Amino acid sequence: MPFAPEYLHLVFPGVTFEGLLYGRNSDDAIGQGNSVEDQLATGRALCDRHNWRIAREFKDTDISASRHTTRKRDDFEALLDAIAHNPAPPGIRRVVVAFNAARYYRDLEAYVRLRKACIVGNVLLCYNGQVYDLSRRDDRKATAMHAVDAEDEAEGIRDQNLRTASLQAQAGMPHGKALYGYTRDYQQVNGRRRCTGQTEDERGAYVVKSLQHIDSGGSINSLVQRLRSTPEAARPDGKPWTEPTVRRMLLNRAYIGERLHQGTYLRASWEPLQGLHTPEGRAMFNRVTAKLTDPARRTVRGTEIAHLLTFIALCGECGDHALLRSNRRPGRRPSLDCVENHDTSIGEATLNAYVEEALINWFANKKAARAALVPADEEVAERTAAVQRRINAFEEQLAEARQQAEEYDEDTGRFKLSATMLASLEQRLVPKLEQARKQMLELTGVSPLLLRMLNAGDPEEAWNGLALEQQREVIRKVVTVRLYKARTPGARRLEPGRVKLAFFGEPDFRDRPLRAPAPVSVPAQGSRAAFSGT
Repeated sequence: MPFAPEYLHLVFPGVTFEGLLYGRNSDDAIGQGNSVEDQLATGRALCDRHNWRIAREFKDTDISASRHTTRKRDDFEALLDAIAHNPAPPGIRRVVVAFNAARYYRDLEAYVRLRKACIVGNVLLCYNGQVYDLSRRDDRKATAMHAVDAEDEAEGIRDQNLRTASLQAQAGMPHGKALYGYTRDYQQVNGRRRCTGQTEDERGAYVVKSLQHIDSGGSINSLVQRLRSTPEAARPDGKPWTEPTVRRMLLNRAYIGERLHQGTYLRASWEPLQGLHTPEGRAMFNRVTAKLTDPARRTVRGTEIAHLLTFIALCGECGDHALLRSNRRPGRRPSLDCVENHDTSIGEATLNAYVEEALINWFANKKAARAALVPADEEVAERTAAVQRRINAFEEQLAEARQQAEEYDEDTGRFKLSATMLASLEQRLVPKLEQARKQMLELTGVSPLLLRMLNAGDPEEAWNGLALEQQREVIRKVVTVRLYKARTPGARRLEPGRVKLAFFGEPDFRDRPLRAPAPVSVPAQGSRAAFSGT
């Protein structure tokens, strides 16, 4: 049986007691956890009443003690170390003090570790105003039962949280940390503040501007610098913008009114950001998503882009998996070399000038360029809206079915939809939903960067006004550059047939390099395409 603290000096005569105080709280679903300071204040008062000197205090704030937690309780680990490896001086008996058993542990493994440490260190355990000597059989049994109850309570809280999260997801309610660009709405329910939704705030415009920046050919690195230099775009938590945080923001489908739950996107209760609520805005979001998630996309390493064609131009000799890279040899002019077998090389300035001239000439023929790049604007909007309606219908059907599978009918004694029927429906609809989403990604339309070149009165002036990263983006989207060997080794002039250009819409155009080597049919020297525009 446990001891009352006021009689402890009778059980252990001639001993001075020291208290090791521990407090812990977490943001649990039922909100009954006392704050850490309140717990420690209660422990201090107990020690003061019984003349126990407080040797040290330990506290873990906003950390769960259940087996499902992913965060380490640093002070709990420090407490175990202090108990087991820092014995009290002779004549002193230590007592670990906490508000209740659940403060120490909510899973049996933590209880066993604490029990072992107390036995090894000859330390008493105190909670709920009772003191336990874990070297005694009956106290070990009593505390073990309390640990079982604490673990069961934690599992009940988790089950309740999962049910609540599932219901909130089906209703499209926000979850987790507040989303940048939105402000949460709250109301008091049964004395607790509960989230009722979220609305766009002044930061939402910077999310749309960020998407437009990438869609126009800008890089994430330059976007990070823009966001950092704009005080109004600062993150609410005060942390600086980084490439990973910007990338996560750009790919977050919550900005187009979708809510992720267990790997499935559902229609959200909040509205998409202004600028993303139209078919055109959604198409822009899809273009950016496709660009940032393309596994074949190559980027130049380093803080700044310095070369126009590095990792864009291809080696015609090796195949469409082999890229050209800038190479600066001491005492020689910079060149573009094949990174695969080093069998092709050309002066970087020479190839840059040739590709730029051909590209400007292609855009100068506005009728042909527009016909190749731009489908009918009304057709794009109509197709995008039709696909989105199909996606919404599939998502609503699945959400309704999953909700019915969780609703119990008291009259019939069954769920409104059986698990078998739900599985059958998901098997039929989920592939169709994924196909519709894939189709939506393919309806990328035309980027503002290409429209800028198409609509420019002077394509050369528009080209010269682009940043280098934007020029690279135009090349990726419009022309495939392939370099072949020179007929004469060491030739300085650009021989006809060394460079083959394939523009968008032509059979040899490739919007990305291959991921692996593939058999390539190399045309004979006499059959290589001549210079475009010569």
